[in-house]
Amino acid sequence: MGTVGLSFGSPTSGAGFDVSTTVSEIVGNLQNVETPWKTQLTSLESQDTAISSLGTLFSNLSTDMSTLTDFNGILSQKEGSSSDTNVLTLTAATDAAIAGTHTVTVAKLAQTSSGYLAPVTNASAKLSGSITLAVGNGSSQTITLSSNNTLAGLAAAINASGAGVTASVLTDSNVSRLSLVSGTSGASGQISILSNSITTATNASLSYTGSSGSATQAANGSLTTVANASDVLSGTLSVTVGSGTKENIVIGGVPSGGAAANTFYTGSGVNTLAGLAAAITTHSSALGITASVVANNDGSASLSMTSSTLNTAGNLTVASTLSDTNTALGYNTSVNAADASLTIDGVQMTSSSNTVANLIPGVTFQLLAPSATETGGGLEQVQVVIANDNTYVESTVNQLVSDYNSLISAVNTQEGRDSSGNAEPLFGSPTLTLLQQQLLSGLNLTNPNGTLTPITSNTGTTLSGSMSLTVAGGTTEKFVIGAPPSSPDSNTFYTGSGVNTLSGLADAINAANLPTTLNYTATTGGGSYSYGVLTGIVNSAAVLSGSLSVQVGTGTAEKLVIGAAPTSGAAADTIYTGSGVNTLSAIAGVINENESTLGYYGSVVINSDGTSSLTLESGTSGDAGTLTVNPSLAAAGIGVTANVATSGKQQTLSLVSTVAGTSGALTVNSSIAATSGTLLSYGNTSPYTDTTPDGGLIGGGAGNDVLSGSVMVQVGSGPATTILVPSSNATLAGLSSAINAANLGVTATPVESSNGAWSISLVSGTDGSAGALSITSSLLDKTNTSTSTLSYTSSSDINNLSSLGITVNNDGSMTLDAASLDSVLNSDYSSVVGFFQNTNSWGQSFSSMLTSAGTSSVTGILALESKSNSTIESTLNAEVAREDTYISSQQKSLTAELNSANEIMQALPSQLEGVNELYSAITGYNQNTNG
Repeated sequence: MGTVGLSFGSPTSGAGFDVSTTVSEIVGNLQNVETPWKTQLTSLESQDTAISSLGTLFSNLSTDMSTLTDFNGILSQKEGSSSDTNVLTLTAATDAAIAGTHTVTVAKLAQTSSGYLAPVTNASAKLSGSITLAVGNGSSQTITLSSNNTLAGLAAAINASGAGVTASVLTDSNVSRLSLVSGTSGASGQISILSNSITTATNASLSYTGSSGSATQAANGSLTTVANASDVLSGTLSVTVGSGTKENIVIGGVPSGGAAANTFYTGSGVNTLAGLAAAITTHSSALGITASVVANNDGSASLSMTSSTLNTAGNLTVASTLSDTNTALGYNTSVNAADASLTIDGVQMTSSSNTVANLIPGVTFQLLAPSATETGGGLEQVQVVIANDNTYVESTVNQLVSDYNSLISAVNTQEGRDSSGNAEPLFGSPTLTLLQQQLLSGLNLTNPNGTLTPITSNTGTTLSGSMSLTVAGGTTEKFVIGAPPSSPDSNTFYTGSGVNTLSGLADAINAANLPTTLNYTATTGGGSYSYGVLTGIVNSAAVLSGSLSVQVGTGTAEKLVIGAAPTSGAAADTIYTGSGVNTLSAIAGVINENESTLGYYGSVVINSDGTSSLTLESGTSGDAGTLTVNPSLAAAGIGVTANVATSGKQQTLSLVSTVAGTSGALTVNSSIAATSGTLLSYGNTSPYTDTTPDGGLIGGGAGNDVLSGSVMVQVGSGPATTILVPSSNATLAGLSSAINAANLGVTATPVESSNGAWSISLVSGTDGSAGALSITSSLLDKTNTSTSTLSYTSSSDINNLSSLGITVNNDGSMTLDAASLDSVLNSDYSSVVGFFQNTNSWGQSFSSMLTSAGTSSVTGILALESKSNSTIESTLNAEVAREDTYISSQQKSLTAELNSANEIMQALPSQLEGVNELYSAITGYNQNTNG
């Protein structure tokens, strides 16, 4: 800490000094101790900003991956098209839809039943009666009018009845009607009116409107329309033709007093327009007119009358006291229900709705019109194409590459310096190195082509049986659990004696996939013919490459080359096996076909360990037939690698083809059986109290079952002790004895339950919490086992990013070849789905890596770094706060002390003056007097 010197000027001047400036200098000196803390805080805050930015980039990438790994995400989306959108349009295609083309013809559309009641001229007219209706085979509903007795009230009552019919009032400029529409489309939704007594009391007067006659046209006219031809009428109609006598037509029967003069009656109970028209027609000669009922287009009716006399002499004078007293609202069917009729891929189908769902699985389309009829009478076919949504997938993968490049660029930037030469906030941080390792290892993850059923890793599972592998239709290879027999099969591999685990099976597969170089071993003695063996081939169907040079005696060395002869022609003393002739047995066949030229022959031998070899034997005895063999042959592996993946307590074997795409597709048939012991858990059956001990049970098998494993016992806060199952007595009784012999403060006793199952009872020797038992069991009952078959689930033919057209550049960034991605989406879409979504797939693994690296998880690399920074920042801020408190205290104290000192210095001149005066008084000398 530096020092601050006080400058008082002339102490006796009375000017004093600047207290504020002096205090500020001292406080500034004290604050210097905070400088390194604040510098570190600034650095940490810069790191926080960088970490937050990287976290956002990780989050963006995670979002891209979530879109691709979501089972209901973009990879499940489908798009479709119709070749004739006038007949059929597609409305939806779910993830259940399968890409393909379907042929559809539409014979007829579905129809929804509908109808209406007879019209009324006044929508507010009061109604009475009831109506009973039903839909299809459903139960009937009766709606009886009450106080809310208008058309609107009737509609509301029908809608509230649950009859399955929608009722509404339709009104135009003339009349109103009650419309009924079935709630069920198709044939099963037909509306049936079982009874209908709905009427309206209109009391509407019926007036006459007509025209005069002419030489060619008789006078005619009509009464005002009624809502329904069956409406009940009352009153009298008076008609005079020309200057004739007025004649009356009365609704009803002849009165008891007899008929009035010039009066006709419709008859008792005859009170409709039809009855009135009939009465007029009956008496037309006397009346001089004819009449008929006219049905109007809107469902109403009217009475038309025509004079029987031409010219004006036949003009009609009509007086009406008729009224429409009670109108019956009959029901009229508008549309009869019907199902749609169509064929899909030649199969006749029906649909109750024109919105057709799942007749093609996962696809919904709308029928708009029947198919057109082609020449010859057939129906025009509509092509419905269901396709994967490649465009959306390509866009998302492109976004994934872009967001990844943004992330890797940001990580790389943090490794350098800014434009001013200053180190970036995370420069030199091990977090960056770890992130880069995680990202690059994530990119290079291999996607499995498929997996076996998982097994539980802590149940001592052993395997038996076999599994066969075929790569892209090639030779089938077989893997057998155990040692090879005395006569092993060809193209068969064995895990070895006692090797019966998933890892052992994986080792056998990976060993079979290792390429090998063939070595020749000559055999001496044992016969007069020279022979030897080419070894190093683990599989007789392995693909060989290279050549084999063999010299017989002192003759010319003949060369055998794997493959076809070059276009420039065969080399001298060289035989070519031919295109695709590249296995051990095929090569032996070529050698034997050319034995006369080569001077030796070959045979394939299956060895005792299941491997294969090629024996070469000279065709000439003695020294003249000595074989000199120089092989440069190599045998490829089977083309499959295996890996045991562990997640939690589950293990599975994943298989990866070494050839990407459909050309490396795996066909796997597994008959491997997994036998597992039963895990014996501990259950607390007697929890402790203050006066009773803790206790519980382990087990559940037979008393003499063979056990393996161990149990860890802890009593209270004492040490945890692991007790192994004794090899001399690997039963519940033997384990109980071992626990008791350990003197842990717990008593173990074999007990039998009522159902015959045996367990170990553990009872603490101490009451209360001090004797609480903590038991961890990893015991297996090896006698009580279960067996299941490990089936194979195919995952994807794509095993790395390059198969999608994505390459990783030297700086860690990625480049996408859109054409390659589009090609694989068109040719092998299901493998793309598997690459991102299947168990242990690249997509699932990469997503997990992003979570473990970013800030979305509390245990993520960046999240932990941020938390560490936050802890340091809290400590530094606390130090700064404490120092600020101390400095504030010092500032107050200094200010008070220096203000006091300043006051003293400012008072010095007057004090000195006083001293002078006192001195003068004593000495008689006045310093201020001259002379």
